[in-house]
Amino acid sequence: MTPTRPVFYVSDGTGITAETIGHSLLTQFADTRFTTDRIPFVDTADKAREASQRIREAGEAAGVRPIVVNSCVDNELYRIIAESGGLMLDIFAPFIEPLERELGETRKLRVGQAHGMVDFEAYHRRINAMNYALTHDDGMIMDFDDAEIILVGVSRAGKTPTCVYLALHYGICAANYPLTEEDLEADRLPAKLRPHRHKLFGLTIDPIRLHQIRQERRPNSKYSQLDTCKREVAQAEHIFRNERLTTLSTTHTSIEEISSKVLTTLGIHREMF
Repeated sequence: MTPTRPVFYVSDGTGITAETIGHSLLTQFADTRFTTDRIPFVDTADKAREASQRIREAGEAAGVRPIVVNSCVDNELYRIIAESGGLMLDIFAPFIEPLERELGETRKLRVGQAHGMVDFEAYHRRINAMNYALTHDDGMIMDFDDAEIILVGVSRAGKTPTCVYLALHYGICAANYPLTEEDLEADRLPAKLRPHRHKLFGLTIDPIRLHQIRQERRPNSKYSQLDTCKREVAQAEHIFRNERLTTLSTTHTSIEEISSKVLTTLGIHREMF
């Protein structure tokens, strides 16, 4: 059996940029298993040495070379982290030299410089969107007037993480509605969703994968039984077809891809933070 490859996202800031880019890269390699870990705020030599040791130990335990997606701008920190023996992928390296040539300016190595470029209006929009996503999760609040997007699907189909991603990276007010047993038996969109058809997007999932996810949450319950999962997914997809909702399977699709498809389908154009 091929060993699982440890992957670390290392940054002198939050590590979100390294993680987002790194995750997009890893999705291109479906035959390899990965475990991922983020090490943020590596902004001193001591922290870099701690990170390097942690990466080295993970590689020794796994028996394979770790992969390090790095966004630390300080060359000394980079050198220390590289002592881990991991495969170093510097997310800035491919772009710095062409930019320096084009701009006629040498980059200034300032740790955490990205934090000085905060757009406070965008920041507050993102925070408000996060609050909206959390308060409108799983149909807790049914007032969808302020929603820009409403994701619809059976429980555990990937609605919540997608809403959070849309809020965090695009400042989108996204709500989600879990189709209940009553909704599925009625074989049509719930009344509360019908006035918001233009905001709806359906998420579905392979029943076997859904069974695995639900087993982790509520083992050996009726909720997690494979027959239940098969029936609910079939009923949900039937509703989506009848209502002519655009639908996407989340089974083998990353959150980034789901979000991009939702935004494109609903005609929402928003720059990524």
